[in-house]
Amino acid sequence: MLRIQNLTKVYPNGTQALKDVSFEVKDGEFLVVIGLSGSGKSTLLRCINRLIDPTEGKITWDDIDITAAPPAELRRIRRQIGMVFQQFNLVKRSSVMTNVMNGRLGYANPWLSLLGIWPPTDKQRAVKALERVGIADKASSRADALSGGQQQRVGIARALMQEPRLVLADEPVASLDPVLSHSILHYLEQLNKEGMTVICSLHFLDLVHRYATRVIALKDGIKVFEGLPAEIDRAKFKEIYGEEAQEVRATTVEASA
Repeated sequence: MLRIQNLTKVYPNGTQALKDVSFEVKDGEFLVVIGLSGSGKSTLLRCINRLIDPTEGKITWDDIDITAAPPAELRRIRRQIGMVFQQFNLVKRSSVMTNVMNGRLGYANPWLSLLGIWPPTDKQRAVKALERVGIADKASSRADALSGGQQQRVGIARALMQEPRLVLADEPVASLDPVLSHSILHYLEQLNKEGMTVICSLHFLDLVHRYATRVIALKDGIKVFEGLPAEIDRAKFKEIYGEEAQEVRATTVEASA
């Protein structure tokens, strides 16, 4: 069980990204976080694994206080939390295999990993991760030679190298077309069906309805909704996204009817 309690984040420039946000995530959920750009979605996900330190509040996972964890304990916790980034966050000039192996850094001897020396078992694990996302044939290619969809698959394979119990996906399909978006979310859905907890931030409501088991909505850093995707009606959509977005959604619904 992951518990977010009264989480607040104020950046040094005075921007308040999160305001007293609280919710729980049960093991095995596919929780989607929605909201406009700047609503606090990325900040929330990055606070969970402490890529960003919250200003106030508490995050506990299996009764372990992540927000108070010292460096050695935080390293152990992060081994179990995979991260998939919107902009892929790959080392562009390195090979796909090297990028995937980087997901094993939390377990590796730091000196040997700097030299690119990895145990055979880790290399086998990397091949299997690439096979799983369908790009084993790209192992020796440079990361920047791949398409956006392929690069995001590398990001998922890298996360799998951690053998995570929880995956945080920060707008993983924001820069992809609809077909590729479903392809990437399908991989996350399969991991979820195998028992992995997934917390994913998304923009598009059709993807939310297709993949989420539960939804959290943020607006200006405040939690304005928590519930099932089907519970987001017109009034709730307007509250989350505003008048302008409500009109766009209505037009889209009418056009697809």
